[in-house]
Amino acid sequence: MADALFPRRYDVIVVGGGHAGVVAALAAARMGRATLLLTQNLDTIAAMSCNPSIGGVGKGQMVREIDALGGEMAKAADRSSFFSQTLNLSKGQAVHSPRAQCDKAAYRMGQKAAIESCANLDPVQDEAWALWIDGSRLRGAISRRGTRYEGKTVVLTTGTFLNGRAHVGLETHAAGRGGEAPSLGISSSLSSLGFAVGRLKTGTPPRLHARSVDFSRLERQDGENPPKPFSHFNERIDNPQLPSWVAYTNAATHRVVRDNLERSPLYSGVIAGVGPRYCPSIEDKIVKFPGKERHQLFLEPEGWNTSELYLNGMSTSLPEDAQRALVASIPGLENALLTRCGYAIEYDFCPPTQLGDTLESRAVPGLFLAGQINGTTGYEEAAGQGLLAGVNAALRASGRAPFRLSREEAYLGVMIDDLVVRGVDEPYRMFTARAENRLSLRADDADMRLMEKGFALGLIAPGARERFLRYRDLVLGPAADEAPDSELAPWSMAKVAAQRRIRSSYAPYIAREQGSARRLRSAELIEIPSGLDYAAIGALTNESRQKLSRLRPRTLGQAGRIPGVTPSDLQILWVHSARAK
Repeated sequence: MADALFPRRYDVIVVGGGHAGVVAALAAARMGRATLLLTQNLDTIAAMSCNPSIGGVGKGQMVREIDALGGEMAKAADRSSFFSQTLNLSKGQAVHSPRAQCDKAAYRMGQKAAIESCANLDPVQDEAWALWIDGSRLRGAISRRGTRYEGKTVVLTTGTFLNGRAHVGLETHAAGRGGEAPSLGISSSLSSLGFAVGRLKTGTPPRLHARSVDFSRLERQDGENPPKPFSHFNERIDNPQLPSWVAYTNAATHRVVRDNLERSPLYSGVIAGVGPRYCPSIEDKIVKFPGKERHQLFLEPEGWNTSELYLNGMSTSLPEDAQRALVASIPGLENALLTRCGYAIEYDFCPPTQLGDTLESRAVPGLFLAGQINGTTGYEEAAGQGLLAGVNAALRASGRAPFRLSREEAYLGVMIDDLVVRGVDEPYRMFTARAENRLSLRADDADMRLMEKGFALGLIAPGARERFLRYRDLVLGPAADEAPDSELAPWSMAKVAAQRRIRSSYAPYIAREQGSARRLRSAELIEIPSGLDYAAIGALTNESRQKLSRLRPRTLGQAGRIPGVTPSDLQILWVHSARAK
């Protein structure tokens, strides 16, 4: 069958309708560019295929930044959230991290509605099979059925679908995620263009039916009251709230894991891809931490109108019978019905060092990559990349200068710099420890840092900007109780007072942090003592201690280029190197 040309030309073609794709497509379209969202299934746009939550340590800060720049993720979370909490409340304000559990169906439908109602954006259900290259020029994308979609730029946001394979025990089958087909053509297309392609894996836990759980034997956990909105543009959340429940593994649970390791695809050699360090399977937890007597689990509702519970903390790819035994070993879950088994998913990715800091390919101008195709894990990391890729694709299509964020400006800038400069050797996850300037990259001030940039891009409406400017003037001007009458709501006036207190208390520490960062940049060639015992430096992250002990870098500069070694780690190394000398 001859190829058919789609009847419309686009400025931006976004391939994939996950969390990166949705944000990328909305950003490009709202910037006035004719945009196509090409996805295998329009009914699974922005599906929360794993954890039913948005935010977390470092992740919550990024969601607030996406919101301040005009992205949709925080608004979608507020529309669908039923459990809100701020993590790290016992620590300083800089690492306070918002998190919200969301109704998965409501979140997805809200994002689908945003896509369908957005001007300049055409959502089309089709599978991209190859990039359309004419000579050396990118022309667009070609679908599996031969349709040619023409566009000035293409943004690939393929998630875990590239040559995806699902594993339950030693049974394996092609899948992009549970019950959905993989994408089989794009990897070959990228390889033919000279892209390096690697392999990663992630996983998900079993789901349980709530009526089969004995909640009297579990610990109830309630969210914040009142719940705090994620979005800078919302003052309150009126959604019905639901509790979560806490359970623990025990010796019987651990025995089930050990007895079934030879049937685990992780430990039998079936899975070759590297998994996420900070979201390990229950198999990894038991094997790598044999002295730990129990591991915490959370039973999280998947929504208001479903009885399914997400068993957070028990990601597994053990066989189905072993999964049932695992769950039954937990007090309160002895008779639990598994509505869905956990599984591991293995997929292709492209090492992100092949991209520039706008997420545009160096080899194929006009081609942008965002999300798990770049070796990251998590909805929030994907959405942040999607926003920056969508913005820069739109700017390129209109002949405008690219948009960049530095490490000093945003966690989004930290993530992009980490990816394209250091690369990844395992799925990348954002943490506050990755930012050397985390005192000034707080969740509470993301709007102060970034909203004017969002307005300049055309992603913040004039009315919203005017309200923000009034708020900013009150924060930076006279004391809140001395301020003239304002159109800001009382809630916002309380936010003004809180922001003034935070800024005042953090000012000397931020100045010191910025001085340390300047000195660190000048310390690139400082040598690390050859016999330094990294394992004895408790202030280093576990990941850094392991990698530094194995690779033994000679200088701070070399240490800083090791994936996973954070700027905070470098400052600690600097101190210990000086002491050793």
